[in-house]
Amino acid sequence: MFNTFSRPRAAACTLAFTLACLLGGCSHDESAQEAAPAFVVHGQQLEVPADSPLRKRLKIAPVDMHQAPHELAFPANVEADPAHMANVLPALTGRVVSLDVNLGDHVQRGQLLAVIDSGDLAQAYADVDKARDALNLAKKALDRAHGVQQAGGAAVKDLEAAQSGYVQAEAEYRRAQTRLDALGGNADAKGASRPMQVRAPIDGTITVLSIAPGAFVNDATASMMTIANIDKLWITAEVPEDALGLVKQGQPATASVPAYPGRVFHGTVYSVGAVLDPASRRDPVRIAIDNADHALKPGMYATASLAAAQPAQVFVPESALLMNNDSTTVFVEVAPWTFERRAVELSYDENDGARVLKGLKAGDRVVVAGGVLLND
Repeated sequence: MFNTFSRPRAAACTLAFTLACLLGGCSHDESAQEAAPAFVVHGQQLEVPADSPLRKRLKIAPVDMHQAPHELAFPANVEADPAHMANVLPALTGRVVSLDVNLGDHVQRGQLLAVIDSGDLAQAYADVDKARDALNLAKKALDRAHGVQQAGGAAVKDLEAAQSGYVQAEAEYRRAQTRLDALGGNADAKGASRPMQVRAPIDGTITVLSIAPGAFVNDATASMMTIANIDKLWITAEVPEDALGLVKQGQPATASVPAYPGRVFHGTVYSVGAVLDPASRRDPVRIAIDNADHALKPGMYATASLAAAQPAQVFVPESALLMNNDSTTVFVEVAPWTFERRAVELSYDENDGARVLKGLKAGDRVVVAGGVLLND
């Protein structure tokens, strides 16, 4: 099928030419130019004559070979890095006297989060007080034994007993003091009421809060709140099994989220999961992303893109590709303004064209625009 002049139209032009000659209304040269075919078929080749209007509509360019990574896109989620998260557990049970933070607040390490009135903490303070008093008494007894011995009135066994009592009292005081320190208490605090102060273990944001003023904390293993440092986050991509060979630790990656159209977040592959999900046959690939402005939030949906290295391949513009039955073809110039259809096997479509596995070599000149006019 001809694009510019179909067979019915060519026949009509021939008839018009004959009538014009009979009537003497046109010259022989003008009629010949009007009736010139768009292209001429020679076996498997198409020749575009010099006077064909297609010469102004076809664009021909050489294809080249170069190396470019292939962008792979995967569904992903934004997650907090577990190495920068902390569940705040109560050291002891008790009643929440005050809560000094709210959900979403940013806190600094050591900042006061809550105050809990705990009977167990009061017992720990009492143990320290008793141990300190016993240590003081043992020190006095030891000093007295030394004085008596120097005066010649004390037996050696009495001095040894006083020394042993002092050592035991000192050990008990250190034990009571260490336990109080582990509970967050302060041995130097004065007053009858010395409640337990809960402080932030890391810098971060309060992402989970499960206590309120006046509530009782009855389970010392249950988290009162969660602090997550989201200055750095993970983009966890679900990579199918057949693409895992293209993903490596340390590989550059990018991510985008629906909340910020057009913005690209850059990172690197932090880890590749050791076990596939047996149901989805996908592997979690974690990408470390800097998030200094806290634009990304844990739980967001994202799209992760990885640049997979590829060998040097021939690239052809998308505009050169034509569908011919079940195959993809291009028109290759085999001589000046003479073309033949050639089937190509493609790999991936990229921003700068399609990768060609078979059918073309570097330097081949192909029709990159207007090829549909030759497509019969």
